Amino acid sequence: MNTLSYGLLAFLAREPGSGYDVMLKIQPFWQAKHSQIYPLLAQMEENELLTSHWVKQSEKPDKKIYSITERGIRKLKEWMYMPLPDPITRDELSMKTFCMWMTDRDNAIEIVETRKAYFTRRLETFHKMLQNIPEDKRSFGNREFYDYILIQKGIFNATAGQDWCNWVLGMLREQKANDIPVLPVQ
Repeated sequence: MNTLSYGLLAFLAREPGSGYDVMLKIQPFWQAKHSQIYPLLAQMEENELLTSHWVKQSEKPDKKIYSITERGIRKLKEWMYMPLPDPITRDELSMKTFCMWMTDRDNAIEIVETRKAYFTRRLETFHKMLQNIPEDKRSFGNREFYDYILIQKGIFNATAGQDWCNWVLGMLREQKANDIPVLPVQ
């Protein structure tokens, strides 16, 4: 089982849902595509970690609803006691930043502006999610508490990313205003 599999189990432990429902719920925290999710759901159903049933819909195709089994809950609980590996960071912005000496300043600004806009959208999403958690449910022991702290983690990360973008943009624009010559690409 990979981390995405455990994530899918975690969302289905909260409430049954279709593959599409689970994909929408996991997106703010873990980037996954249909092509990754559906084979994992099928495999977990085959391994008796999930069950499913079909729901008929009148003006849409029928949908398959997944539910976690007791075996799936045990597997998820076992995972909670496994050691946490170091995070894997793969961010194309880091690689492009490493290569920014090879482009012009306007393109460098555009690259960073694009990422800043992404962080702004993420912050808007997380703040909307935060509004759905009542104050009295934001304490240890409530299921919503874990949503609350995870959303806060997203807010902190997006804010830090936005702050970094603002810092870089400030330097790039200041240097542009001072008309510092750019070294030619060799």
